[in-house]
Amino acid sequence: MSPAPETPADDGGPVDHDHNHPTVDTVEAVVRRQMSAGLGGVRGMLEAGVPGLVFTIAWLVVKDLKVALIASAATAAIFLLVRLVQRSSLQYVGNAIFGIVIGFAVVRLAQSMGGTAEEQALAYFLPGILISLGYTVIVGGLCLIGWPIFGFFIGVASGDPLEWHQDKQIVKLCSRLTWLFLAPGAIGAAIQGPIWFLAWSGAIDRDWAILALGILRTGVGWALRIACYGTMIWLLARNHTPVQPAAR
Repeated sequence: MSPAPETPADDGGPVDHDHNHPTVDTVEAVVRRQMSAGLGGVRGMLEAGVPGLVFTIAWLVVKDLKVALIASAATAAIFLLVRLVQRSSLQYVGNAIFGIVIGFAVVRLAQSMGGTAEEQALAYFLPGILISLGYTVIVGGLCLIGWPIFGFFIGVASGDPLEWHQDKQIVKLCSRLTWLFLAPGAIGAAIQGPIWFLAWSGAIDRDWAILALGILRTGVGWALRIACYGTMIWLLARNHTPVQPAAR
């Protein structure tokens, strides 16, 4: 990503650029930079998703909730150790560990309420479904009223968190990016939610539901993310939307 070229002033000296604006040529370049830092690439996705997959497999194989939780936590701990040795960002491993802690708390709650082992295993998946649903409602609602979260990436880069909203081209691009970003979680919650509820109520086999939830969360979830993020990258690769100062 190249900085915007300086234009010589009339006296031959450099122009004193307004430091409130990004030093990049396009909005797409700004968002690419922020996405690269925020999503973590393939490694970040693996670190966030594999512990949950390990939990599902361990539960289905040994039917021991404690073993499944320990296996999931141990997997996250290995990722954490590698990050510590490499002295790299702990953000994505931290997300997985946070998910395991919340899942464990909900499992213990289900246990204290007299839930069976299958109900406790189902409880492990509930926080992820609720978080995806809540995030979709809040971020999607902001997008519907014209304040897509990707616009604030522009604000971070420019030093003015709201100036981007005055440019309709930027709002349009950021709205598209936001909907693509939300799609995997929204689709996941829409499919996983009914399966979870039917299993919890006993309408469908709980072991089958746990397997389905594990596949949907990791296998289908990753496929959806790759497809949506690939589309986002395609949109961002076009470099069609120039960063322009707002009218004063």
